[in-house]
Amino acid sequence: MNVIDMIDKAREAAAVDRVFGRPITQGDVTVIPVARIAGGGGGGGGGGHKGEEGGEGSGGGFGLSATPVGMIVIKGGDVRWHALVDINRFIIGCQVVAIAGLLTIRTLARLRAKGDKRR
Repeated sequence: MNVIDMIDKAREAAAVDRVFGRPITQGDVTVIPVARIAGGGGGGGGGGHKGEEGGEGSGGGFGLSATPVGMIVIKGGDVRWHALVDINRFIIGCQVVAIAGLLTIRTLARLRAKGDKRR
């Protein structure tokens, strides 16, 4: 596979119909799922040095990630955006804040203890 073929496959993988999923309709309500698509790729090639035995080579690859971010809800001509909450990200954020708070309290307690010893 050459680099052009790889770019074409990446473009197909990150197409609009993958960002906006197929609409789901029930009665007068239509829901369109929305995802964040991120990707990257690279490639390269090379050959052997003069006088050395060996051939030429090339390679490449790409990665793609899709994360659901919300949905568009259409009901009776009214269009609304509903964002999804990533509960895992929320929990990790709370843990980071709690750890930072505990470390701050510990540092303040140590400083206060040192100050009491000097008096």
